[in-house]
Amino acid sequence: MQWETVIGLEVHVQLATRSKIFSGASTAFGAEPNTQACAVDLGLPGVLPVLNEQAVAMAVQFGLAVHAEIPEVSVFDRKNYFYPDLPKGYQTSQMYHPIVGAGEVEITLDDDTTKRIRIHHAHLEEDAGKSLHEDFHGMTGIDLNRAGTPLLEIVSEPDMRSAKEAAAYLKAIHSIVTYLGISDGNMAEGSMRCDVNVSVRPKGQDVFGTRAEIKNVNSFRFVERAIAFEVERQIELIEDGGKVVQETRLFDPERDETRSMRTKEEANDYRYFPCPDLLPVVLDQAYLDHLRSQLPELPADKRTRFQSELGLSAYDANVLSASRDMAEFFEEVHRVCGDAKQAANWVQGELSGALNRENLSIQHSPVSAQQLGELISRVLDDTINGKAAKQVFQALWNGQGESADAVIEAKGLKQVTDTGAIEAMIDQVIAESPAQVAQYRDSEPEKRGKMIGYFVGQVMKASRGTANPQQVNGLLKEKLDALL
Repeated sequence: MQWETVIGLEVHVQLATRSKIFSGASTAFGAEPNTQACAVDLGLPGVLPVLNEQAVAMAVQFGLAVHAEIPEVSVFDRKNYFYPDLPKGYQTSQMYHPIVGAGEVEITLDDDTTKRIRIHHAHLEEDAGKSLHEDFHGMTGIDLNRAGTPLLEIVSEPDMRSAKEAAAYLKAIHSIVTYLGISDGNMAEGSMRCDVNVSVRPKGQDVFGTRAEIKNVNSFRFVERAIAFEVERQIELIEDGGKVVQETRLFDPERDETRSMRTKEEANDYRYFPCPDLLPVVLDQAYLDHLRSQLPELPADKRTRFQSELGLSAYDANVLSASRDMAEFFEEVHRVCGDAKQAANWVQGELSGALNRENLSIQHSPVSAQQLGELISRVLDDTINGKAAKQVFQALWNGQGESADAVIEAKGLKQVTDTGAIEAMIDQVIAESPAQVAQYRDSEPEKRGKMIGYFVGQVMKASRGTANPQQVNGLLKEKLDALL
């Protein structure tokens, strides 16, 4: 039987506010446990929550970025459950009237095709604390620093049909929220994580299968691996005569498998009701227009502009626009050197390779966009050749010069373009290579092209890599052919 996978994601984005969603406590990452949870976060008697306006603005900006409906009125609800890291016994969330309605995100797949994924809604809520198991030898520690941190939960429609599509969608959401500056998107620190809903059904069937929810997956790679395992598990279970149970599962990256955690709760299990301590949020058109005017150029628009105005390929435009930091770095390099293709090649090639080797983000690149743009300019105006350019890049990376020009001068890498000087070196190489000249003369015409490489290498060696390779090739061919 042929099976179809059906996937929906619930992405939890930690908003980049300095204080929590209903209190003035800090949201800074890395503090000592239980030092950033105040009376409001703990739900102590007599305290009242106050809504963080910045969290509202960030949620609305996301909605505008994904072309979503923004309801005039949204309402906070209490989601009641009892767990050690939820001191109030309920989570303040939005069930029935979320702040962001239906929208959509366009994803780009590996073959450069695109697909639209519908967003059902996005709602604001507070995060819970964190249970710690590793260091307590059979006991559980509770850190409530995270309690009350503002989250935007983005719920997709079940429109994805493969693990690749799910990862592409998650990357698109990550790109949007980081472009907007509403989250740092740091998945390692928990700033962005997702619950993955997976089901399978026979191809051609309209009715969805029973889904399992995989909780708190925190990397693009883990999302793909968790889905791959879960799809195989469900298909094998059904084909062996069993039934998929609606449940919550966890992904174990070390074993590369999902494990059952608990049976899946329904909405009525949480006894949702409107929060009596918070008024409805009412947004007028003037407020929406103000936030819309502050939106930056978003990834999809930037990708389109890179192709239409700068002539980049779909692949290059997609890679360079995926991250706001990468896009801005590339645009500065292009501004300095004036050649979009060369800027794209260097940013994606030499620079990205060096960053990956050192495990650095582009914000912490030792080579600035200004320096890289100047380096590319020196290649374009024939001051240096490609081989020397790599030496200059490495010197800049190691902090051995303030600019490309300074490194070129200090290392004597300026390209020799004087025809007379190059001819003198060629004449010397030919004179010192009688055997190779004879071999060239006696070879078939179609083989001489490969043989000329020896002479080019000797001339470049004699010039310490500074001779212009195109000139060397042309002049060598003229002089060797004259000896035939």
